[in-house]
Amino acid sequence: MKKQALALTLGMAIASFAAPALADFSLKILHINDVHSRIQPINRFDSSCGAEDNAAGECFGGMARVATAIETRRSALEGAGFNVLTLDAGDQFQGSLFYTTFKGALAAELMNMIGFDAMAVGNHEFDDGPEKLAEFVDTVDFPVLFANTNLANEPLLKGKVPSHIVKEIDGEKVAIIGVLAEDTAETSSPGDNVPFIQAEDIIRKLVTQLEADGVNKIVLLSHVGINRDIAIAEAVDGIDVIVGGHSHTLLDEYPTMAQAPNGKNVPIVQAYAYTKYLGELSVTWDDNGDVIEAEGAPWLLDARVPEDKEMAALIEEKAAPLEEIKAQVVGNSLGLINGDRNVCRAEVCSMGVLVAEAMLDRTKDQGVQIVIQNGGGLRASIDEGEITMGEVLTVLPFQNTLATFELKGADVIAALENGLSQVEDVAGRFPQVAGMKYTWDPEAEPGSRVVSVEVMQDDGSYAALDPEATYGVATNNYMRAGGDGYSVFETNGMNAYDYGPGLEVVVADYIAKLGGDYEPTTDDRISKVE
Repeated sequence: MKKQALALTLGMAIASFAAPALADFSLKILHINDVHSRIQPINRFDSSCGAEDNAAGECFGGMARVATAIETRRSALEGAGFNVLTLDAGDQFQGSLFYTTFKGALAAELMNMIGFDAMAVGNHEFDDGPEKLAEFVDTVDFPVLFANTNLANEPLLKGKVPSHIVKEIDGEKVAIIGVLAEDTAETSSPGDNVPFIQAEDIIRKLVTQLEADGVNKIVLLSHVGINRDIAIAEAVDGIDVIVGGHSHTLLDEYPTMAQAPNGKNVPIVQAYAYTKYLGELSVTWDDNGDVIEAEGAPWLLDARVPEDKEMAALIEEKAAPLEEIKAQVVGNSLGLINGDRNVCRAEVCSMGVLVAEAMLDRTKDQGVQIVIQNGGGLRASIDEGEITMGEVLTVLPFQNTLATFELKGADVIAALENGLSQVEDVAGRFPQVAGMKYTWDPEAEPGSRVVSVEVMQDDGSYAALDPEATYGVATNNYMRAGGDGYSVFETNGMNAYDYGPGLEVVVADYIAKLGGDYEPTTDDRISKVE
């Protein structure tokens, strides 16, 4: 790729990092995470950004901009005598028509063009089972890491996904260990042959082994989320740095420090998501292998960072057959339809209302009374103005279909308890609903947080849910199959039909049915005990 000038603030950043003392070892880590197939630039709501807005300088990220940022920083740092690692903390897969169409093949091609040193397996790398991950691993020019598993019984991945690597950099051995969230079997589709081991257990063993082999610089490349990163750092000695993903966190303090059992501080970094930022961490070790300095910043990849021309041309070529689908106008929004993950995974959000109400409208003639949709299935917001099919597909990129079944009231409560069980971790299972109201207590223990549930009656009023009654329920096929911990849907659902239309079609048809103009709204369908 042809080198291009980066924004002045980014290009001058070398001056802010002093050269290490001769006896010390310093490393610059450039990192991204949770790209989620945002191959093209995004708008401020993390959704598709049109060509006109991009030309006007109103867009962020996109892989061609990431390419420029990494190439420019890496070249400048190496030219100044610094050692550089370029890492991806997982979840390249899933999130746009690019993944729907090309699966991991385009992501692999673009990442090879940029040149990464390692990547952690993200949970969404398993969205199409081990097969597509195996194809990706076979295509990329760098190792893809996953330590807390045993792949001996998964023939597609056996021998292809190492637990860690050791790189010799400037005469020093640096280990990189990859770990993945232990609940991936609930949030994706790894299959029965991919077991999950508690991350702390395997990291301890690997650290002991590495230190015995003379490796005293250990980087954990994780896809477990910021809270788990902190917990791991506080539980395991020997980790020097954690480069993370999964929770899409833009850190208020970069790096965030956690204290290991031996009293040493462990710097933890993450760089939000969707190609909007490039993280850059400078770490210095002393002769004993102890981190004595860690500082850095996540660089905002806005219009000041030009797109790499070669990569942008390739992406434009790949996007051509997708544009006709994406350009279809399905309606008009009279305001922001908020799909922000931090809202939709914690309280009622206007995107949750839209999607759940669209699902209820589609199925109420089939006897469906209530809808439960996971907040994690909502992947973007939609701005005021025209709503295109491309935007709807960005919100609902998983090719999920509408699923209907019957469920006892007691099992509805159990489903809500599951959905509310990990709010502190901003987990995707949070239940957005339609046709019902519920109140919950965030201070109560998981499993006992539901305070009350009401179901809408034919006249629009609400009545208390009857635990013994049977209700018609609609959800998406992923949750119906037990995804996000909703095992009660799979085990206790009756008279199920899992092959309805795609959720993106359901939402687009609902907006059109309303006359094309949609007024975003929220209400008291989800409330907390005060």
